[in-house]
Amino acid sequence: MKTPHIPVLLDEVLESFKDVPEGYLVDCTLGYAGHSFEILARYPHLKHIGIDRDDEALAFSKKRLEPFEGRSTLYKGTFATVLPTLKEAPVTALLADFGVSSLQLDKKERGFSFSSENLDMRMDASASLSAYEVVNEYPKEKLEYIFDTYGEIRSYKKLAAAVVEARAKAAIKSAKELSEIAKQVIPSGGKIHPATLMFQAIRIEVNNELGEIEGLLDAIEAKHYKGEVVSLITFHSLEDRLVKNRFKKWSTACICDPQAMRCTCGKNHALGKTLSRKPIPASKEELKMNPRSRSAKLRSFRFKSDS
Repeated sequence: MKTPHIPVLLDEVLESFKDVPEGYLVDCTLGYAGHSFEILARYPHLKHIGIDRDDEALAFSKKRLEPFEGRSTLYKGTFATVLPTLKEAPVTALLADFGVSSLQLDKKERGFSFSSENLDMRMDASASLSAYEVVNEYPKEKLEYIFDTYGEIRSYKKLAAAVVEARAKAAIKSAKELSEIAKQVIPSGGKIHPATLMFQAIRIEVNNELGEIEGLLDAIEAKHYKGEVVSLITFHSLEDRLVKNRFKKWSTACICDPQAMRCTCGKNHALGKTLSRKPIPASKEELKMNPRSRSAKLRSFRFKSDS
């Protein structure tokens, strides 16, 4: 059974886990199990836990991972809520790929695509809030905040005004219609579609994506294991900043006040170290095969063996 998408930065992810000790791999964003399948095949000493909020993804992955029956367990839910409840131990490898899965992008009925006739964007189809409510019911000020904070769109006020003006005439019912509004406000140019940042902002709001990442990082910090390697793939600066700052905190040895004349804490508070000074991007070869990997960045952190 083939996975219908190419897992991003696969070789780099496999390399990051090359010498993790025996234990559990937690794939926090299971999707089509592209990464999980290859990790289980490469590292037979690891057992597997897969987490996803999407029923369709879980059903596919259960079948996909049948060759590893007895080594794999799947849980439905958001990674920030499921991870703290896991009883399996020790977790020695943890992976999260924060991008929207191909499953969601390629199925137009999910409403993530610019050409979709639906306006949804829920990663969990049973969740109450969808893009339709955000676009048609949020006040202009809240839309401005989302477009500015989550999309980092320069013309966020003009874009919010255009959405409000359009929905006053008739409800905006499709992603296709929404993307046309973005085209009228944001000039075309380069490889990025004018609606890309707008859709990113709405998707983040609908799925509480940044809050989930913060929750995941909190859960890892609260309960980590000796020698555990955490590999996280981000797709835009907001995600990467959260991961970068948390890894920096975890690798800081001195926790004294920066204004202090001298260190009195003992400089032994580092939880571990980052495995590469800079985030690892996709190779030229991967970019040719999979253009969706162009904004992917991998950061990895190893907790100390005596932590």
